[in-house]
Amino acid sequence: MNTDTTNENEVADPQEKKELNLSVDVKEVSACERHVTVSIPREDIERYFEKEFDELVPKAEVPGFRTGRAPRALVENKFRKQISDQVKGTILMDSLSQISDTQDYSAISEPNLDFDQVNIPDEGDMTYEFDIEVRPEFDMPEWQGLKLERPEHEFTDEDIDKHIVKLSAQFADLAPIDDAAQADDYVICNIVSKHGDDIVAEEQEQSIQVRPIVSFADATLEGFDKLVSGSRSGDKVSAAVEISEFADNEELQGKTVDIELEILDVKRIESVSTKDVAAKIGIESEEELRKLIGNSMEEQLKYAQREKIRDQISTSLTESANWELPPDLLRRQSGRELDRAVMEMRSSGFSEDEIVSRKNGLRKNIMEKTERLLKEHFILERIAEEKSVEEEPGDYDQEIARIAVQQNDSPRRVRARLERTGQMDALRNMIIERKVIDLITDSAQFTAIPYEMDKEAETAGLNFFAAGRPKEQIPEAKYDDGEAQPLPSSSTSKAED
Repeated sequence: MNTDTTNENEVADPQEKKELNLSVDVKEVSACERHVTVSIPREDIERYFEKEFDELVPKAEVPGFRTGRAPRALVENKFRKQISDQVKGTILMDSLSQISDTQDYSAISEPNLDFDQVNIPDEGDMTYEFDIEVRPEFDMPEWQGLKLERPEHEFTDEDIDKHIVKLSAQFADLAPIDDAAQADDYVICNIVSKHGDDIVAEEQEQSIQVRPIVSFADATLEGFDKLVSGSRSGDKVSAAVEISEFADNEELQGKTVDIELEILDVKRIESVSTKDVAAKIGIESEEELRKLIGNSMEEQLKYAQREKIRDQISTSLTESANWELPPDLLRRQSGRELDRAVMEMRSSGFSEDEIVSRKNGLRKNIMEKTERLLKEHFILERIAEEKSVEEEPGDYDQEIARIAVQQNDSPRRVRARLERTGQMDALRNMIIERKVIDLITDSAQFTAIPYEMDKEAETAGLNFFAAGRPKEQIPEAKYDDGEAQPLPSSSTSKAED
């Protein structure tokens, strides 16, 4: 596709910047990638040099002449190479800005352009090329009137009693015991992961609760309770685990490693009364604690409903989305997806141990999940634009307040932390997408299914990379600011204008 942005020579405001006579060729590499070739004619290049020399000549210092009195031709000859980079930078900035205003693609990243590889030739036109990620064009799937399942549950006093026992464990002290390890105890152990004779990962003095499953960051150890039950301080046990196909260590993806555990100590949860739990949380009465727990369980049910509904909507919307996404984009956004998931869990009142376990589960197939969710995002973005769905300042305040309550922190500190870690974009996407999901669910037909409340109780999460901890989990985008770009939001306009 060739685009000529030539303007007729017409009388204009002298302060108004004259457009470049660009020749732009855009080739579609994939649904989300464009390769752009730009050519700037010689007369425009000389115009930029002339402007620079107009400013330089009155200030130029040339031996044998007073400041600003050297002949222009001499100044141009002497300083042309020195101002070439400045001219190049200005031309690139102006031409990229002009391209963003005239092209019909919607950019979702900065141009992948190597400044040092661009040169202004001594003669003829200047040409440069870049790759850019863009929002894909696609036929909108049907999103109204979907048939969906939704988990339902009426919480009872028995449910709250079970949750109090679970909550008590979080506030209880762990006491060393001489007995053998049994279910729900904690084993303190050194962990070594080996592939053949090579040690690929190791951690010291890790605390793991004795549960049927241990979820590592890139593998799952089944039957952990049977493996360590009966063990005492000084014992050693081992098991083989399969590394996830999406592990960061590509050499070990899908391969088996041996996990060796040296038991250093066995600890048991000391009993804590409901009254003590209430006091540690800062609640005056058991009745108030039960009410708080009931509210927290309702929040977690809402989270489960949102996740179940979201998963069904995502599957339905992306069923026909067979366009490819750039691998670099997927790798960058996988980190954002983990951020979004953790933020949702914190907002819904999950404990840090539960979050680690769930995050490990997400991490194992994060690339596959990110591909589907990113496609879903583009579709939700289109719906948001068509239905004029936008975020409001109060939406941020509400979400931040909810996270602050769950983390027992102040909204001001939570907001500062989100801003410092660059997660406000993830929060914005969460708000917009949730509003669009609400639009979709408003017109959906629902069937109730049971809520699997204790599904996560069998898993202990551990932030341990069995294939080795990567030096850099998410590659940074190759752009001038050196930071990964945020997930393109609903406000993404034509070519990021």
